[in-house]
Amino acid sequence: MKKLISAFAALLIFLSTGNSVNCQTNNPENKDKDNTLTQKELKDGWKLLFDGKTSTGWMNAKTKKFPESGWNIKDGILIFDPATNAPNGGGDIVSADKFRNFEVIVDFKYEVGGNSGIKYFIDTEKNNGTLSSIGCEYQILDDKNHPDAKLGIAGNRTLAGLYDLIAPKNVKDNGPDKWNRATIIVKGNHVEHWLNGQMTVSYERNNEAWKALVATSKFKDSPGFGETVEGRILLQAHGDLVAFKNIKIREIK
Repeated sequence: MKKLISAFAALLIFLSTGNSVNCQTNNPENKDKDNTLTQKELKDGWKLLFDGKTSTGWMNAKTKKFPESGWNIKDGILIFDPATNAPNGGGDIVSADKFRNFEVIVDFKYEVGGNSGIKYFIDTEKNNGTLSSIGCEYQILDDKNHPDAKLGIAGNRTLAGLYDLIAPKNVKDNGPDKWNRATIIVKGNHVEHWLNGQMTVSYERNNEAWKALVATSKFKDSPGFGETVEGRILLQAHGDLVAFKNIKIREIK
């Protein structure tokens, strides 16, 4: 019982702290505007992937149903909380829709020592679903307190990088228990990662340099890794408390 109370108290602190983040399209400090679109955003083709109230548009990457435990929605925030995860619950969740060329924005908050990620080019049907969570990953990590930051090659497992492939630059992290904004832009084979208004990664895929890069990574045995033309967006359940809001996307024609 004490563990349950402690976990609940920690979750309340986690949700209530840190409302500062550099923003591109709205201000997360104003909760009344969370999970909404401005008239300009609507005109520019943006749409919400999370409405702040329901799990509509999201499903477990393997079962195709939204998890009954582990993932929770509270005060307009989508949370993975391992303390609430039951057997056969939790797991990574993916968007119901697939996207080809797009810009996606996700506000995220990680706890001290936290690890999670935002993946894209996810093909949940590939190899009969055995690769349902495999894709390019925008790393979410507490670089100062999680050991994974020191693994990999030259920082390629740190916050806002392309996980296990490309280390980020110009990282402006607001820190644990505070909101950060991730932006991922895909235009054909060109991809960019942004964190709080700063570009951290820029790369081209589907060429010989890309294949050589993948060959040196943990994905070397995943055929065609990162070459998917169209795929889903994935939010990772990595065993640590993580929160998401203001998840929005616009397709680039």
